[in-house]
Amino acid sequence: MINLQDTGAGLDGYNLLAAQLQALLADERDFIANAAQFSAFLYTQIDDLNWAGFYLNRNEELVLGPFQGQVACVRIPFGRGVCGAAAQSRQTQRVEDVHSFAGHIACDSASNSELVVPLVKEGKLIGVLDLDSPSIGRFSEVDQAGIERLAAIFLAETDC
Repeated sequence: MINLQDTGAGLDGYNLLAAQLQALLADERDFIANAAQFSAFLYTQIDDLNWAGFYLNRNEELVLGPFQGQVACVRIPFGRGVCGAAAQSRQTQRVEDVHSFAGHIACDSASNSELVVPLVKEGKLIGVLDLDSPSIGRFSEVDQAGIERLAAIFLAETDC
C-alpha cells in the first residue's frame, strides 16, 4: 500500500500506480473485468479508503457496478448526492466533509470524505468512479489529479 498522504509522496506515488495499472490492464479489454480489477487495485493500494468502485450510467441513472468495501446504494439519480452531481455536471467532485454536502446520500455512515470522477469516453458518460474515506479532508488536489489520471488509463485500456 502506498501512503500518498506523506509529504512529497503524492506525485511519485501516482506515477508508480499509473505504471502498475497499465500493466494490470494491458491484456484485457472487458469492461466488467477491468472495472473489478481497478476497484480492487485502488482499494488495496491507496491508504485510508473504505470504498472504491463504480456507478454505471443506465438511462440517466447511476447503477452500482464493481466495487470494494461495504454494501452500497444500488441506484442514484443524476444530480443527487456526490456521485449524482459528478454524473450530471461531468466534473470531478472532491468533497472534504460529505455531511456538509447538500443532498449527500449516506450509503455508509463511516464515510466522511469523497472523490468522484466522471468517466466520459467519446463524449458519452459511462459512469463514475467513486472513492470514499472515513477521514475528513482525505483527498487533496494531488489525489484528484492522480485519480483522474488513473481513470483515464482505465478508459483507454477498456472497451466501454
